[in-house]
Amino acid sequence: MISKFKNWLKSDNKVFAKGMSFSKMFLIFVLFSFLGVIYEEIIGFVKHHHIYGEWIWPVRKGVIYGPFNPLYGAAVVFIIWLLGRKKRHPAKTFLYGALLGGAIEYIVSLLMELVLGIASWDYTGRPLNIMGRTTVLYMIFWGFAIMLLVHYIYPYLSKWIEKIPNKIGKPLVVVLVIFMTLNMIISWTALGRATLRNKGYEPFTFIGEFYDKVYPDEFLKTIYTNMKWVK
Repeated sequence: MISKFKNWLKSDNKVFAKGMSFSKMFLIFVLFSFLGVIYEEIIGFVKHHHIYGEWIWPVRKGVIYGPFNPLYGAAVVFIIWLLGRKKRHPAKTFLYGALLGGAIEYIVSLLMELVLGIASWDYTGRPLNIMGRTTVLYMIFWGFAIMLLVHYIYPYLSKWIEKIPNKIGKPLVVVLVIFMTLNMIISWTALGRATLRNKGYEPFTFIGEFYDKVYPDEFLKTIYTNMKWVK
């Protein structure tokens, strides 16, 4: 059985996800959507213990189903596509990365407030903050992180992904695309309905009634623990 499976895999010699293909970029999107949650939860875990002396593991998800934050995944894919196609000195990548990371954080914060009426982070009061949406210190962090990503992490990941057998990689991407697309649509429309609900609007259709029943504010606050409604 095992030998037949190996022969089946070897029967297709086509390289999976060659170059900056959609399949490769989508797998990277999913991976960093997951790693972004782990990063935030570790930071939150350490921070909570430092402040309160309690060991409590926080929840820092960006969607309802699964430990994923698509904002991290989308940002990483955009950065790789923008800065990974051309060779440049790491110092330049650091500078571009710092400016790009700060701009992304600022724009996403602004859009979430304007479109969904929520604020998931607020750096007001922190040193060198820019209107509470990002800080110069975080921009420096993003510069280093993006330099490492573009020059060291992505080349390794690219080679590793291309080693996935084509017959496994293709269906895997299809399943992940369907799952993540539905997950994001459900999660963000639930937030949109919550925004309307908090402004006093009754549901217009049966879909709104469904969201009010299945995804009430109390439930959403267990998923988006940093979420605050913007008046």
